[in-house]
Amino acid sequence: MTDSGRAPSAAGAAVGRRIGIGLMYGLWRPRVLGAWRVPSAGPVILAVNHSHGIDGPMLMGTAPRPVHFLIKKEAFVGPLDPFLRGIGQLKVDRDTTDRKAITDALGVLADGGVLGIFPEGTRGEGDFASLRAGLAYFAVRSGAPVVPVAVLGGKDRHSRLSSAVPALRSRVDVVFGEAFEAGDGSGRRTRKALDEATVRIQERLTAHLAEARRLTGR
Repeated sequence: MTDSGRAPSAAGAAVGRRIGIGLMYGLWRPRVLGAWRVPSAGPVILAVNHSHGIDGPMLMGTAPRPVHFLIKKEAFVGPLDPFLRGIGQLKVDRDTTDRKAITDALGVLADGGVLGIFPEGTRGEGDFASLRAGLAYFAVRSGAPVVPVAVLGGKDRHSRLSSAVPALRSRVDVVFGEAFEAGDGSGRRTRKALDEATVRIQERLTAHLAEARRLTGR
């Protein structure tokens, strides 16, 4: 459950997807590669690199299914709070073990939904160089496949309003990779198993990013 007592809304996430499509294609020029790799049904985790301020909305507008993102609590301020909740997004406190966020995220996957995660934890170089353990936990606990996603481009030309946002109408490439299982098939959830899953995930994400850069020339 969320703080408001309601589970993340699948219908809300579908509305968020429509809003994302309008905004992202209206303000930028997304080029989407490999979207067919996202399973058409059932739980799935999108693991997205994070170097732009628009990575979350960009995925909401370009992914083939509605996405529930884990978003830092700092974004839920003023009118954005009810808006983000209304479109099925999940508030997470990155400085503690946020049990409500964990319950909500696992609930999304249990209901066969799509969970979006920035495994690096915060916006940076977007190179998957340092991963937090949350992605491995959700993947192993739920058994949901992980689809790596690389968002590339736009860093050479910034918006006049913010260096974290690509210039308007610039091209942004969104490249979806092959789905994979993070666990070793044993179902173990021990610390050792999660550490091994994190290593496995990082190898796959780093390899996908390299391939995405090769494909796009970014």
